[in-house]
Formats: sequence, C-alpha cells, structure tokens
Amino acid sequence: MGHDVRTYGGWRRQHGIGLLGMDTVSTFVALAAAMLLVLVAAIAPGSLIYVLPPAAIGGGLGLVRVGGVPLARLGLARCRWQWGVLRGQNQYRAGVVVDHPRAFQLPGVLAPLTLLSAEDGYGGRYGIVWDRRTGFLTATLRVVPTSTWLADRGDADTWVASWGGWLATLGHVPAVRWVTVTVDTAPEPGSTLADAVERSVVPTAPAPARMIMSELVRTAPAAAADVDTRVSITFDPKTSSASPKDLFEAVAELGRTLDGLASRLGACGVSVLGRATAAEIVGAVRTAFDPQARGDVNRLLTRPGCEEALSWADAGPVAATEHTDRYEHDGGVSVAWAWHEPPRQNVRSDVLARLVAPGPFPKRVSLQYRVLPAAAASRVLQQEVNAAAFRSQFRRRTGRDETARDSWDSARARQAAAEEAMGAGVCLVSMYATVTVTDLGMLRRAVAHVETSADSSKIRLRRLWGSQAAGFATTLPCGICPPELSSRLLH
Repeated sequence: MGHDVRTYGGWRRQHGIGLLGMDTVSTFVALAAAMLLVLVAAIAPGSLIYVLPPAAIGGGLGLVRVGGVPLARLGLARCRWQWGVLRGQNQYRAGVVVDHPRAFQLPGVLAPLTLLSAEDGYGGRYGIVWDRRTGFLTATLRVVPTSTWLADRGDADTWVASWGGWLATLGHVPAVRWVTVTVDTAPEPGSTLADAVERSVVPTAPAPARMIMSELVRTAPAAAADVDTRVSITFDPKTSSASPKDLFEAVAELGRTLDGLASRLGACGVSVLGRATAAEIVGAVRTAFDPQARGDVNRLLTRPGCEEALSWADAGPVAATEHTDRYEHDGGVSVAWAWHEPPRQNVRSDVLARLVAPGPFPKRVSLQYRVLPAAAASRVLQQEVNAAAFRSQFRRRTGRDETARDSWDSARARQAAAEEAMGAGVCLVSMYATVTVTDLGMLRRAVAHVETSADSSKIRLRRLWGSQAAGFATTLPCGICPPELSSRLLH
C-alpha cells in the first residue's frame, strides 16, 4: 500500500517586466533604441545606413546569450578581469617579515574584515567578523543537524515548516541583512582519533592491542569525515530599530538578536551548540586556505588558551593567485560555483543530501538567504505578478503562443503572492559551492564529483569564471554576499 510523500517548491527566478530574456533595464533600453530607429527612419532615412550596423551589433551583444548570460556582460566581465590582471589584483603576497599591523591582511574581498571577540552574557565569548567598510557585523552559530535519513517523514516536514517560519521572522528584523548556512565537510585528518587513542592507550598494554589500535588510527581517516555546519548571520547596525550610537552598542544589540534567533532555531531540526568563538572562526578560515593544516588547527581548538594561539593574523594565506577557472592558495587549489537554476519541479526535503554529503575532498556548500522586509515583500510580489501579466499580454498582442514554462512561471508568481498574504516570508535565495584539492592533478576529478552531486540534487551550478576568489570567500563564516559586492561596485 503506497503512502504520500511531501514535496516542496515555490521558488522562481525574479524577472520583472523584461522581454526576450532581458531584465527590466535592458528591456527599456532596447525599446528606446527601437523608437530611436523609427524616428531616424521617418526623419532621415538615408542615415539608417550608418545607424543600423551599430544597432545590430549592440542588439546582438544584448540578446545573444551564452549559458544564460548576455555576450555584452561576458565581454565587460572579461575586460574587467584583464584590467585587474594587468594591475596585479589577482595575486596576493603577505608581507610575513614586515613589522606592520596590516602585514597579514586577508586577500580580495576579505581585506576590509577584522575579527572581534565579545562577551555572550553567559560567561563565554564569541567571535564577530566586522566589515570596516560597510559596518556590517557577522556572528556564527554552530549547529548539528539531524539527518533526514534517520528521521520520520512527519518530523522532517515539521522541521521544514519551522525553518520557513524562522526565515519569515527575519522579515520583521530589518537589521538582519542575510543569513548564510554552510555545510563544511572534509576527510577526517586523523588528529582527533589519534589524540583520543593516544590518551587511552597505556604503556603496559599488550603489543598486539597497541598494534591493532595503531592500524585503526592509520586507516580510519579514509572512512571518516570532519563535518561542521554553521549558520552565519550578518547584521547591519544602521538599519536596527535600536539605532546604536557606536560599535559597543551595535555588538550588544547583535547579541540580543542572536539570543532570539538561536532559541527559535532549535525547532528546525538542528541542535544549537552555541556561538562560534573567535578562534573557531579563525580555524575555519585557516583550514579553508590551507587544508593540510586541519589536523593542527583541530588540536589547537581543543586546548585551553586557543584564543591566543589562533588570531586573525593567522587566518589568511601567505600567497594566493586567482585564475579565471580556479583559486590557488596555501597548500590547495579551489574551484567555486554558484546556483544557476533551482530544481524545475517539486522536491523532497532531502534533495540536497547528496550535494552536502562528505566526499573525498574538502568541500563547502552555502545557502544564502536575503529575506525581504515584511513591508516590502507584498509590493515586490505584486510587481512580479503584474510583470507576468504584462509579458502574457505582450505575447498575445504579438501573436506568440504561451509556452509551458511561461504558464508555469505565471502560476508560481501568483502562488507566491497568495502565500505571502497568508503569512509566508519572501527570500532571495542563492547557493555557492567550493571544493579544494591539495594536488592539482586531482582537480578535474574533484570538479566532476561536485557537479555530479549537484545534478543528482536537481541543481544546476555554474562555475564562477573570473570570480573564483569571491565565491571562495562566500562559503567562509565572514559575511560575504556577492550581490552586495556587485551593487557596491555599481554605486
């Protein structure tokens, strides 16, 4: 006798009123160009011989797409990349012998960041990454998720519903800019098990027993994994209702916000271990840049006084070089992807299990949620519904038939507006993945492993050509958000 399986969906790409695959701005530019051509043809038809060729070239660059990206945007990105390479902006060399407080500054988009340590109000301390350029503060909660493979289907449904409710509450906390959920996996370096066995084995133990334990320690890393799940919350003091006057008040307001968010997070199928300390944040960044240091970092984190042993100066690499298709750094080479397209159909709650599961290479998968304020969510969704209606009317006026995807998109837009009216939250969701190898010869195998796992999860990933360093940094507990970086460049 069969049973019902709960599925989930409701996501769609934000379109606006763009036509022919263009965004809103490009559509208005194209319409203005078309009107200009009509006026030129009416006033001075002879000048069309000079106007039509550049207009055709511009239209081709704007309409022809490669991987969903217009040729004009690809060309602009390529020019920016070449200009950055000529200026040496794709390389980083730390001045390790320079007596200067900024000698160990992190590379690229991580450069403005520094690390703070604050009291949590319960006798402990936690780390906060402070962006000195924007003023954003990022704190990280360490959690342990419950596997959906070992849980009842009803429990998994409850966790998904609670997670949706947790995200919806962020719409009423305007100071929270975005939330990044990261699953960091890597083959167990063997240090944890080796240290535990070393403490347990006594010198008077029989030689065969010691030999068996040594063999266990030697072979265990091939079958064990080091898994760390983090929820990083980025806070903007300038939009807080408390209006903090300085950094001290902003940190205090962040601590109060974290208390409320962490208490409600426990109903989402995870156990909250607490706030990540400054040393744990440093350790996560350091092992990302140098995967071979994972065992040493894990040992330091288990010892008292690790805050002094691991400082922000130890987090960054000694050298790093960004290429268009990879990112080379201390002891490793990494490749980063971004979410190109979500699943086109409804999925089960364990759809990402294959992608985030431990594999033979260090890997980080991050889901980033930018929750729209509750006051703006309904307005944005209504604009999306109106845009879908406009595109439908445009197709009818031009005699084009509605495709199945157009019908599906319009239905999703109306569904999202109806669900928001019933209390659901609205999020802009993106996904980033990074894999690291210590041997360049294994890079192709690691890339294939991640892309195959994404395909099995019904996710389309796109390699971040020319933005490998930014994608790498996004999966770290540092509060990096690529859309925010892009808007910062535009302004």
